[in-house]
Amino acid sequence: MEKNQKFPRWRRFFFGIRTRIIALYLLLMAGSTGISILAVRQVLSVRLEQRGKNLLVQEVQEFRQLLKQCHNSSCKASNLFDTFLDRNIPVEGEFMLTFLNGKLYKSSPVALPETLRMNGKNIEHWAQLTQPEKGEKVTPTDMLRYMAEPVIIGGKTRGVFVILHSTSFEMEKVNETTAVMILVTSAILFVSVFVTGAVAGQVLKPLRSLTATAHYITDSNVSQRISVEGSDEIAELAIAFNEMLDRIEAAFTSQRNFINDAGHELRTPITIIRGHLELLQYQPEELDETLVIVNDELDRMNRLVNDLLLLAKAERPDFLGLEYLEINRFIQELFAKLKALGERHWQLELNASGQILADKQRLTQALMNLAQNAVEHTTVNDTITLGSDLTKSQIRFWLRDTGEGILPEDQQRIFDRFARAAKTRRRSEGYGLGLAIVRAIAEAHGGKVELKSQPGKGSTFILILPVEPHFGTLK
Repeated sequence: MEKNQKFPRWRRFFFGIRTRIIALYLLLMAGSTGISILAVRQVLSVRLEQRGKNLLVQEVQEFRQLLKQCHNSSCKASNLFDTFLDRNIPVEGEFMLTFLNGKLYKSSPVALPETLRMNGKNIEHWAQLTQPEKGEKVTPTDMLRYMAEPVIIGGKTRGVFVILHSTSFEMEKVNETTAVMILVTSAILFVSVFVTGAVAGQVLKPLRSLTATAHYITDSNVSQRISVEGSDEIAELAIAFNEMLDRIEAAFTSQRNFINDAGHELRTPITIIRGHLELLQYQPEELDETLVIVNDELDRMNRLVNDLLLLAKAERPDFLGLEYLEINRFIQELFAKLKALGERHWQLELNASGQILADKQRLTQALMNLAQNAVEHTTVNDTITLGSDLTKSQIRFWLRDTGEGILPEDQQRIFDRFARAAKTRRRSEGYGLGLAIVRAIAEAHGGKVELKSQPGKGSTFILILPVEPHFGTLK
């Protein structure tokens, strides 16, 4: 995909995060609503079914209580039926039938269910009963639950009492309730989709800002930042993105400055070499002197290139070749090399003994750079001290001098590439890469470099390394 190429508008609409959020919300709500409606419908059906059964049992029990009051054969079934029907008013969906002499006597309400009127066999069956009976009659449009109680007076069956309950009325209520629930939840779902879309738009606003910022960034402009609002995950993402842009901008700036400084440092010896080579055509007798100058400048360029390659290699995992070093022996050998750097009052403070895991060559290079730096900024009357101490987790090496010291505003800057102290430290012949190399070697070991200095009172550079770094390769 080409740089800054955008998806078509229709694709962003149908496949964008906002659309997916709405679709997932709609799917979730529709699914949960459908399950809820089905569950409520089932619960209502069960409860209404149980209610219908309880009504049948209750009516039969009340009829039996009234039947017990007839103690002799003079009690008439018709009077019993009249009394019971007058006292009890059936609820919706409930029907009471009474039979005398094998025929329908009275019913309450008077209008019977259509299923009974169309099927006289059920009525004929109930009219001939001599034993209590209960059951269900299923029709294409209804299901009737019933309980039949024969009226036995004086040892003879005088009639039959039947209580019916139609489930069609219950199902009408369930269907009506279900329809209302579907209508209400559909309306709520319809409104909530728009609300969800609006909320999702507000939530995703920082992401759109992030996208716009990412499109705005170019190789030469990384100054754009995202405004952070709130304290949620989106705000955290915006903060992390801004911090990433800060690091990228710092890296771009460092790279730009590095290229400018490297170009400046390389331009000087090239200019000197070119100038002396051009003079040869006019002063050929100065060939020997010119060759000396050219070789010296080429050596300077070679040292600069090697230092730059070293700094570039410091970021690779194979930069270090780790081995176990005996601290006492390593310090003694290093101290002998340091004394050859210049005539100073050299001192050794050896407070550490034991072994550490480090790259001997790189560690020697770092401490030699610190010592060379100390020599360049001290005089023959100053003292330079090499010291070390060891704890359970780290080793500390330090170079302390009694030289001119470093200004506070320069103490962090001098570890940057091509950086030199502005005023206090004397101008050296180097390129300002020595301390940058020291810091790179320390960080490659998983350590760091610290500086303590006061102008006029000297400086102390402290190299702090872990005893067993988790970087590099073991020799």
